Amino acid sequence: MTEKIRVRYAPSPTGHLHIGNARTAIFNWIFARHNNGTFIIRIEDTDTARNVEGGEESQLDNLKWLGIDWDESPDKPNDQYGPYRQSERNAQGIYQKYIDELLEKGLAYKSYKSSEQLASEREAQMAAKQAPHYVYEYEGLSNEEREAKYAEFEAQGLKPVIRFRVPEEQIFEWNDIVKGPMKIAAKEVGGDWVIQKADGMPTYNFAVVVDDHLMEISHVLRGDDHVSNTPKQMMIYEALGWTIPTFGHMTLIINGETGKKLSKRDENVLQFVEQYRELGYLPQAMFNFIGLLGWSPKGEDEIFTAQEFIEMFDETRLSKSPAKFDQKKLQWINNQWMRRSLETVMPQLAEQLVQAGLLREGDYQGNSAFYNKMFEIAGVEGISYTKEIVELVRYPFFELHDLSEDDKALVEEPQNDQLIADFRNQLGSLADFSAGNIMDVIRGLQTEDIKGRALWNPLRLATTRETQGPNLPEILALMGKDWTLRNIDSL
Repeated sequence: MTEKIRVRYAPSPTGHLHIGNARTAIFNWIFARHNNGTFIIRIEDTDTARNVEGGEESQLDNLKWLGIDWDESPDKPNDQYGPYRQSERNAQGIYQKYIDELLEKGLAYKSYKSSEQLASEREAQMAAKQAPHYVYEYEGLSNEEREAKYAEFEAQGLKPVIRFRVPEEQIFEWNDIVKGPMKIAAKEVGGDWVIQKADGMPTYNFAVVVDDHLMEISHVLRGDDHVSNTPKQMMIYEALGWTIPTFGHMTLIINGETGKKLSKRDENVLQFVEQYRELGYLPQAMFNFIGLLGWSPKGEDEIFTAQEFIEMFDETRLSKSPAKFDQKKLQWINNQWMRRSLETVMPQLAEQLVQAGLLREGDYQGNSAFYNKMFEIAGVEGISYTKEIVELVRYPFFELHDLSEDDKALVEEPQNDQLIADFRNQLGSLADFSAGNIMDVIRGLQTEDIKGRALWNPLRLATTRETQGPNLPEILALMGKDWTLRNIDSL
């Protein structure tokens, strides 16, 4: 591309970073980096009622965790384009200037209808089986008559919203990066819509146009749910005589199991980046997985670094079909990344044990070889995320189960009682308590009648209180002779 590429990710500080929003940020970032463009973070905080404390910080922190950086933002301002929070832009009167221009041109007007009036009109339309739409209250009035109405309402102390006069006969067309040629009639937007609320705050569809124009945004890549916003925004671009950016609407993300749109109300799927972060998913894996939601590379490979995504990115390979959120695929991708970087994962596994109360801060650093071996024996290479290590190692490395009545009866059988006693005596005499020597002891106890489960189950129960688990000689060698003999003696 020869034009200057400027794209933005514009979150609202209304909560944590959702998978869908993370995908928007990632694709915009990849697109900018692939084209040597500029990636901008802009905070859309005009919906003050829904903003949450720490929402902006949470968004930015999780983007950084994913490995995303940016060129402009509230913390990296460019004086030519800032400020980067809509609330600050509104306070500076940036939006008001263009509201006033549309009012002066007669392309927008003040509306004093109450919420009760609007609800009544909507009910009447539904009763008449009409699509809900706004009814223009000044139809047939001259400008002077309309101004007189304004004065009358304002004398009553009413505050208006500002509505944009929709050119209902117009059809808005654009060539979507993802969807191809698109066409939506103006009459489908539901009539004249609010561009400024009664409290003076601009609405999303108005503010986003002003911001994108003044920040010279060249491409708007966003989710499919914004398609219906596009004609509204195009109306404003045209009314103010501005160049319309290139739009691209990425496909919906659906639950791979149900086939339904991924909804924040769907409690069967974790949907916030922070939740996966807490479970111990790796940022490289999350970036990798999200980067494949609605985009496909050439070939069969599915494990890519962020840099590889940048180098091979091709917007024409953005899918028109819904992207399936496949939890098992995410787990597989994370497992692949964990296997690639076990050395860096080990301290994260230890941190999970600290959070679970099994280790104290500093324990791992003081004896990392021991704990790394524990993780290896427990099967770290088979886990999907680091938090899984907690229950893998809790028993028998940190705690022992109580024996069930059936297990007690098994170890107390005369044959097994003697087997365990012989096992204890031979282990106690080992000078080198290694896995190999322990295995030799177990093999030496095997007879024609005592082999397989009949041999291993009593020995496992006596030492670990489990009948299944990782390699027993390796467990005992790691935990040591004292631990092993103490467990046997406490039966």
